[in-house]
Amino acid sequence: MRNSRLIGGKPKIGIRPIIDGRRGGIRESLEDMTMAMAHKVAELYSSVLRHSDGTPIECVIADTTIGGVAEAAMAAEKFRNNGVGVVLSVTPCWCYGFETIDMDGEMPKAIWGFNGTERPGAVYLASALAGHTQKGLPTFGIYGRDVQEVTNTEIPEDVQEKLLRFARAGIAVATMKGKSYLSIGSVSMGIAGSIPNPDFFQEYLGMRNEYVDASEIERRVQLGIYDHEEFERAMAWTEKYCKSNEGIDFNPDHLVYSREEKDARWEYVVKMTLIFRDMMIGNPKLAEMGFKEEAMGHNAIAAGFQGQRQWTDYKPDGDFSEAILNTSFDWNGIREAFTFATENDTLNCASMLFNHLLTNTAQIFADVRTYWSPNAVERVTGKKLEGKAENGFIHLINSGSCTLDGTGCQTREGKPVMKPFWEITEEEMEACLVATKWYPASREYMRGGGYSSQFLTRGEMPVTMCRLNLVKGQGPVLQIAEGWAVNLDEDVFNAINERTDRTWPSTFFAPRLTGKGYFRDVYTVMNNWGANHGAISYGHIGADLITLASMLRIPVCMHNVSEENIFRPSAWVAFGEDTEGSDYRACKNYGPLYK
Repeated sequence: MRNSRLIGGKPKIGIRPIIDGRRGGIRESLEDMTMAMAHKVAELYSSVLRHSDGTPIECVIADTTIGGVAEAAMAAEKFRNNGVGVVLSVTPCWCYGFETIDMDGEMPKAIWGFNGTERPGAVYLASALAGHTQKGLPTFGIYGRDVQEVTNTEIPEDVQEKLLRFARAGIAVATMKGKSYLSIGSVSMGIAGSIPNPDFFQEYLGMRNEYVDASEIERRVQLGIYDHEEFERAMAWTEKYCKSNEGIDFNPDHLVYSREEKDARWEYVVKMTLIFRDMMIGNPKLAEMGFKEEAMGHNAIAAGFQGQRQWTDYKPDGDFSEAILNTSFDWNGIREAFTFATENDTLNCASMLFNHLLTNTAQIFADVRTYWSPNAVERVTGKKLEGKAENGFIHLINSGSCTLDGTGCQTREGKPVMKPFWEITEEEMEACLVATKWYPASREYMRGGGYSSQFLTRGEMPVTMCRLNLVKGQGPVLQIAEGWAVNLDEDVFNAINERTDRTWPSTFFAPRLTGKGYFRDVYTVMNNWGANHGAISYGHIGADLITLASMLRIPVCMHNVSEENIFRPSAWVAFGEDTEGSDYRACKNYGPLYK
């Protein structure tokens, strides 16, 4: 089955209603209540959760309640035949522990045990979780804080929160499995994250790596291997919304291109955008043109472009293409953002992919550029920092590309947000485009020219920055910092912008401080960030990222999420009381999900 972009059906959530198998009165008295729990959760999931393409999450419920191994096998068979990638068991009562559990070691799994006194759902929950732990099948336990009446069919708020967190993370895991990461070009400027690590992608994410030399871009341009009708439409759109907002050329006189040369580069970067997308997901139009191999694409859920230096030393840079692909709209209208990395930073792209699949929103790719202390700001500008920026901030700025969603020109209740594409209006799309200038690239950096997107992210948006890093001997680790994009006084912004690069997009980030550890102050956050790039998502999604990382067996080395919001498999408590140390030990013990 093929959806609009990628080969393979969208994963579904399998729901297993578990019951006391004793016939002759006990099982019969529990059938309706047990099956009702399953249907209630399915209703919650299908009404609240969506895939990244906007389609509702589908649930598959076992045909019968599960009281023993035969019915467990029947449910497993149904799930295999119906594309289930995540499994939730629900029960209001005692059931037969490991006789009823799901045994698939690669599917994220959880159990919700009803908190009531009439039937001991919590006793089954504890028994089944112990069985999973003993068998090496990490499972999330969900148990409401308050006792419910047996007649109350509503799902408590705290239970809903855990059910949804588990499902969001589980669907992200299942969605990545079997897809590709496409590297266009090779390693950029010695950036370690730009070195594709196929073992990481295969063993932790269930993905494969695909590679295309950058010369393929020029081949497709020269041979016309792109949709020519779409190119004309794309150029008309670009003329209207981007070229019309072209910024001043700040290059030295001897490096300023003529108008004719600039126009040619506009055409080239639009063709690059079409070609990058076609490389990722294919394009049936190419088959009609006789290019059947190129029409297939690489089934890439994420990709990156090397760009610097070999390509950009003589061809236009990837800034326009990267910005438009990462944005929730283009000349074809409002659509799902792609996940596409500058400098082919594979680890930052994987971090962006985590964020995108958890939120269904576009992602900001940025250099974690500079920590500005209150003292430094006052010395340079004569101004004191206020509000959420009062303790200083981190300047996030990419070298010329960023999702236009990052302007903050989408709103909800009058506040700047970044929305799933299906909520974005035409007016918001146009506002994002108006807020973005396209400056001719600095030819001292990018000798082949190109166009850099430039804007300032509107402040007071809650955002989360994360980053995957590979540590020799340890494996992947994840860093998370929740905080806010902040507004700055205009004089402060202008001073910083002039000192950095006035043609690049800026986001000023104030992490939420805890007063201890890595988050005792903003400097310490910056000083302990593990790489030069970060992936920034709208919203405070650190808790979801922690849950996702635990499913993939990736320990979190740094975060500022409240302990009460941390949700990991129940087995993690067996590895010690210190939550971060136990995370490392558990991940090391179980190893990567697809080992």
